[in-house]
Amino acid sequence: MSENKEKNFYVNQYAVVDDNVEIGEGSKVWHFSHVQSGTKIGKKCILGQNVNIGNNVVIGNFVKIQNNVSVYEGVELEDYVFCGPSMVFTNILNPRSKYPQVGAAFYIKTLVKEGASLGANSTIVCGTTIGKFAFVGAGAVVTKDVPDFALVVGNPAKIKGWYSEGGERLKFDENGYATCSKSGVKYFFDKEKNIVTEVK
Repeated sequence: MSENKEKNFYVNQYAVVDDNVEIGEGSKVWHFSHVQSGTKIGKKCILGQNVNIGNNVVIGNFVKIQNNVSVYEGVELEDYVFCGPSMVFTNILNPRSKYPQVGAAFYIKTLVKEGASLGANSTIVCGTTIGKFAFVGAGAVVTKDVPDFALVVGNPAKIKGWYSEGGERLKFDENGYATCSKSGVKYFFDKEKNIVTEVK
């Protein structure tokens, strides 16, 4: 952990953090977790028990990764992302043990944007982008990009609704508008494009 001049974060005694790792202020790495070289973790993140972070992974601020999750090289998590227990990332589309594809040149990137929540036991197939504040339901298998604010469930995952930044399911009026009661933020649903945007 040579990149951290002052230890202003917590690493459990049973966790392993390789050299050349950056961990932000107030972050916590719990039992039996492993953070590999080249990774950058933002401030006030929580890595639960038995979490594996691959080489050169970028994790934003206020990210919560629950137990038994592996974040492989090629995956980037923006601020406030939530990874539920035992959810899965991949970084190779056509793996074969007999014909190994090792190294960043083979990995297909995955981006999880700000505030997205990935439910327990969901699977995110590599090469996809999960939009801002999207919800991926428990057990869902994501095979294509998920729009901002979308709720997706099933295998393959399909859009079944829309959620606000505050985590409230949006109910649109006849003009396509909805307001989050938690935050007061207003949203517009474009039926033609099948997208939701925040009304500024």
